Amino acid sequence: MNILDFKEEVKKKIEELEKQLSDPEVTNDVEQLKKLGQDHSRLSELDGLFSSYEEVLEDKKTLKEMYDDGEISEEEYQSMLSEIEKKEGKIEKRILEGLVTQDKYDERNIIMEIRAGTGGDEASLFASELMRMYLRYAERKGWKYETLDLNENELGGIKTAIIKIKGKDVYRRFKYESGVHRVQRVPQTESSGRIHTSTATVAVLPEATDIDVQINENDLRIDTYRASGAGGQYVNKTDSAVRITHLPTGIVVTCQNERSQHQNKEKALNILRTKLFEIKLNEQQSQLIQERKSQIGSGDRSEKIRTYNFPQNRITDHRIHYTTHRINELLDGDLDEIIDKLIERDLKAKLESLTI
Repeated sequence: MNILDFKEEVKKKIEELEKQLSDPEVTNDVEQLKKLGQDHSRLSELDGLFSSYEEVLEDKKTLKEMYDDGEISEEEYQSMLSEIEKKEGKIEKRILEGLVTQDKYDERNIIMEIRAGTGGDEASLFASELMRMYLRYAERKGWKYETLDLNENELGGIKTAIIKIKGKDVYRRFKYESGVHRVQRVPQTESSGRIHTSTATVAVLPEATDIDVQINENDLRIDTYRASGAGGQYVNKTDSAVRITHLPTGIVVTCQNERSQHQNKEKALNILRTKLFEIKLNEQQSQLIQERKSQIGSGDRSEKIRTYNFPQNRITDHRIHYTTHRINELLDGDLDEIIDKLIERDLKAKLESLTI
């Protein structure tokens, strides 16, 4: 579908909004007036973007005519075309973002849970690499993060990690990472040189607030125990680790990273609140499951979303059939390339079923 197909619909909607905004009944309703004003502003900006987009397409057409008439060389044509197409892509992306209503949780901080899957020690090592990749990406974006819980093994891999990442549009950028990540490579412990396949799962949830989820203290069983670890000076000598069981659901969360039992309890409650929020979101969005699957995937933890193939220096995202051969750069946190592709495909898929 051509995004210009929506130009006339946007103009009609602007006219409708202007009529509503001049209605005395509306002007007396502050909340409705505010909502209509925001919609009018958004669509007016879109209308201007459509005009800019048409100008770019006209420039592209004129450039082609100049080349066909021999007025410019092949080199000049390709150079100028590249600049025009960059501008075209930026405007198209802004139009798509303006047409599609964003997820209301897009600006939330996130709780990310990374778990080693099948593959033993190799799966744990891969999970630790995923964790490093995401933290490097957060650093590139200027986001803050803290580890809420971490369960490591003797080889430096992780069995589970729960991280909180804070910043602008964190959930919007990270929400596509939920699912099963698969790695194919020769493990360091493999003497025969055979390629192994291992997995790790990632869950990304918008951080819940007290307003989203209220927890009744009577529904909790709180146990304390001595923190465990690979050894060294950071292993606690007191019962500072906390395990919280939510009796109605059976959800169990733990936190042992802080020396203070109180701090561990607060972090564990934060994790529990977000897990309960996940259940609430799944219930609210059950009617949208088919729509989500028709886009780029459901975000389900059991869905295989990406393969990291080291022998071929290749990462493939199976939801959008996109492959890149920059595996080292991506694992070092240079994720914008693939996340931008996911966002773009998601926006276009939503656009197909959009009614303004």
